[in-house]
Amino acid sequence: MATERTFSIIKPDATARNLTGAINAVIEKSGLRIVAQKRVRWSTAQAEKFYEVHKARPFYGDLVKFMTSGPVVVQVLEGADAVKKYRDVMGATDPGKAAEGTIRKLFAENIERNSVHGSDSQENAALEISLNFKPDEIVG
Repeated sequence: MATERTFSIIKPDATARNLTGAINAVIEKSGLRIVAQKRVRWSTAQAEKFYEVHKARPFYGDLVKFMTSGPVVVQVLEGADAVKKYRDVMGATDPGKAAEGTIRKLFAENIERNSVHGSDSQENAALEISLNFKPDEIVG
């Protein structure tokens, strides 16, 4: 397995509950390294661009509103098969269906307020990282 990078967001519901450290502990325990991290407040334009793939979906407006409702923590994670590993660590989108010990099982409030986002492919990880970090912000 090649070392790769993936993108993570700790969403506003989790930052509002001061869960960044607890979520980071689960990430690091899984063997992934956090090689870049910053707390930011997305503008509407940033959230719209990030989620533009969902623009035609009925939940798009609510998603943009939610993701701009408070600070988020954006991260670059690194490790063997990082995209798949982080998706496993996050757990199912619906926390009621997430496996025990996953971030969403431990911390999500519901399917919409599910605490974290992770890239679904290496291609999307590269794009999402480039939208949120300059190359010199990633130490790894």
